[in-house]
Amino acid sequence: MYETYYGLSGRPFSLRPDPHFFFGSKGHTRAMAYLEYGLAQGEGFIVVTGEIGAGKTTLVRTLFQQIESDGFVVAHIVNTQLNCDDTLRMVASCFGLPCEDGASKPVILARLETFLRGCGAQGRRALLVIDEAQNLTPRVVEELRMLSNFQTDSESLLQTFLLGQPEFRVTLHRQDMQQLRQRVIASYHLGPMDPADTRSYVEHRLHTVGWHDDKLSFTADAQAAIYAYSGGIPRKTNHLCDRLLLMGFLEEIRHFTAAEVQIVVQDIEQEFGQPAQPEGLAAVALDEGETAIFSNQYPALLDERILRLEKTLGSVLSVLKKIVRGQAVANLSVDNLE
Repeated sequence: MYETYYGLSGRPFSLRPDPHFFFGSKGHTRAMAYLEYGLAQGEGFIVVTGEIGAGKTTLVRTLFQQIESDGFVVAHIVNTQLNCDDTLRMVASCFGLPCEDGASKPVILARLETFLRGCGAQGRRALLVIDEAQNLTPRVVEELRMLSNFQTDSESLLQTFLLGQPEFRVTLHRQDMQQLRQRVIASYHLGPMDPADTRSYVEHRLHTVGWHDDKLSFTADAQAAIYAYSGGIPRKTNHLCDRLLLMGFLEEIRHFTAAEVQIVVQDIEQEFGQPAQPEGLAAVALDEGETAIFSNQYPALLDERILRLEKTLGSVLSVLKKIVRGQAVANLSVDNLE
């Protein structure tokens, strides 16, 4: 919506893990070096942990984009709320193997082994990427470790990437995970960016879509406010900046200060925050039905809803004004030609 207004070729702050926008912050560059080292070893497990939205998936997708695809077969699993048998079926399915409901575990394992040996014979490497690894139970993790036993006399037939939130390290350090830890050849925790990297990250994504600072700029205090909200987490930075540019388009703002950033931050916090309990109601004993009635009729909540409605109507009116203004210019041009 705002791309044309700011002269951009696309949305710079999409939430998708797009390698096209990969930014090599100090942490991401070091993490990439660990991944490249692990990939060069051709065996075992590579573990990357980080907070939600830290850029783990983008990091791995960027790595895979850099390697020659003809030499690799990659299976990417994002649903990890599975038991052991379902996990095996998911692995087989992601590698393109049949895994009908009636197939037993030994049959699926045999198909996987045949497939992996076929890849090895063709000079191709099989890579298994598990996203959201923090949801894996210890039994499922052990099942994945057993898959690493597929190997020839000279090489391992499967290498596994485990991407997860910091809680996954708790699973890794369990007493019964010793065998898995011995097969982890590279591990890295991806932390948040610092203020300097966050500013460079925002500018990098803008430059990627043809940014010109005469059409869009951020003051130093605006950049500081962006970091204060996002804490250096890429996804939170994207979310805030996307909303900021949308507001700028609606309000015809090209140069942002901390004041505009704070307005958007407050809007986001209001949308996703928990509504406050009306004062005085906590001390009154009400049954469930009465509580619902009072909650729905409480003036503060109504005021908040009315304010949101006013903002929405204001945004719609701004868009309509732009359309009418553009139509008027077009009509004037036609009259001049006549």
